[in-house]
Amino acid sequence: MAPQQELPFRAHWKCLLACTLISMSPFQYGVDFGIIGGLQAMIGFLEVFGEKDPSSPIGWNISSGKQQLISSLMTLGAFIASGTAGFTAAYIGRKPSLWVACVGIFVSTAVMQTTSSIGGLYAGRLIIGLANGLLMTHSQLYIQECIPAKYRGLSISVFQYWTSIGTLIGTIVDNFTSKIDGRRSYTLPLGIVYIVPGLLTFGMLLIPESPRWLLERGKVDKARKSLRWLRPKSVNIEEEFVEMQLALESERSLHSGIGFWDLFANPIDRRRTMLSVIGITTQAASGAMFMIAYGTYFFEMANIGNAFENSCILTAIGVVAIILNSLVVTKIGRRRVFLIVGLTICGVVQLIMAAVYTVHPGTVSTGRAVVGLSIIYIVAYNGMISSYAWLSGGELPCQRLRSYTFGLAAAVGFLGAWLATFTAPYFINPDSLNWGPKYGYIWAPSCFVTAIWLWFFFPEVKGRTLEEIDELFEARIPARKFRTYETARRGVVQAKLELDEKSTVERIEHIEPKTTAEKVWTDPKAVAETAVNIA
Repeated sequence: MAPQQELPFRAHWKCLLACTLISMSPFQYGVDFGIIGGLQAMIGFLEVFGEKDPSSPIGWNISSGKQQLISSLMTLGAFIASGTAGFTAAYIGRKPSLWVACVGIFVSTAVMQTTSSIGGLYAGRLIIGLANGLLMTHSQLYIQECIPAKYRGLSISVFQYWTSIGTLIGTIVDNFTSKIDGRRSYTLPLGIVYIVPGLLTFGMLLIPESPRWLLERGKVDKARKSLRWLRPKSVNIEEEFVEMQLALESERSLHSGIGFWDLFANPIDRRRTMLSVIGITTQAASGAMFMIAYGTYFFEMANIGNAFENSCILTAIGVVAIILNSLVVTKIGRRRVFLIVGLTICGVVQLIMAAVYTVHPGTVSTGRAVVGLSIIYIVAYNGMISSYAWLSGGELPCQRLRSYTFGLAAAVGFLGAWLATFTAPYFINPDSLNWGPKYGYIWAPSCFVTAIWLWFFFPEVKGRTLEEIDELFEARIPARKFRTYETARRGVVQAKLELDEKSTVERIEHIEPKTTAEKVWTDPKAVAETAVNIA
């Protein structure tokens, strides 16, 4: 049988198709970001939940307090749900957790479409946040545990692609429906949130559960069957399956505990937890929540061209950046380098943007500069930070604690996003500090500090299997040596396979007679006939 690494891309079509389906999970998360920023600059929405404001360019405005809750409750819900990932994964698995999340999306969207009460809107935002937290966490856990190491970066890049596609579609739909009078201007965009959860609900009936999760739960036969389904028919899965078993057994022999506090119980797990948390939190540290969640509102209040059109352009460019990244992630895709370069660019862009707006606020040339710098920012963020942040956060934890570690990392990432979206209105709203683009003075230092930390402490694991990553951490290899260190687990796996094969051959040789006499005397029929003849 052909080695897995030598097979062409198309040979893995079943696994790639399953992971592509699951990678669609963040679509409505992106849609939500695209829609909600536009809703807060939409007259039909402001007539229901805002108030008239003659000083505003559009004649309506919404208080910073309502803005905070509308934008941040979704992120707060995601934070809460992500924090429970270890518990939900331990008892119900990856796929059932995603099904529960889909139901939450249906319920929350229906509430937001039908309510005219600000309390009802808040409730819908919190519920959709809880559902999105489950979707964002368990979908990536599924992908990380199912996809071959060679295509792990590509799959998570596609995951981020769906987020940006959702944001783009949400922004475009907002742009067209903003011209409609009344509530339909915002209830119609909310309707597209139903699409992907519906596809997931039925599509997941056709794909298996994560083999690593099944193996961790002691369901060996189901795990082998799942891996067999996910890999090409020409691949002998036994080497990979034995490697998974050995890694799990090794972890359990060193650290038997499986729970939240075990994330910090020993130096190895503490290190992996810290790296996973910081890997995902690089998104919030980059200031992206300020640029994405309030993009349309920010452009509108800064009086920079057509706010909706500018947001559509920015989001479309972000999608192109992710597509370009997906073309290079498998061959280049060095997590550490891309994250550091991306954060540096984002920091410089926000610093320049703030400085330009400080010197010449509200001018046409400043508006053009802000839009141009925003384009550079979104290319750096989507192409270098967002994909690699989620990728690193999911591949660095150990299998024994992956659900707990990644859940905590996602929760902290959502907490950072919540803090950014909750505090942003104080800085950019005309009724508060009215900083506008000067908010970049806050986020530029955040980008630089994070990039410096990554340079010294973040390891490079491109092309490594999850089991090889386990070995690197167990050997306590310094971050700077991760990329070049030669692992020994492959040799151990091969030795075990050869030993198993040898044992099988010996058992067969022991059972099979070697001589004609042995064949006669071990054949019951022959013995019976001989006995009759002798008699």
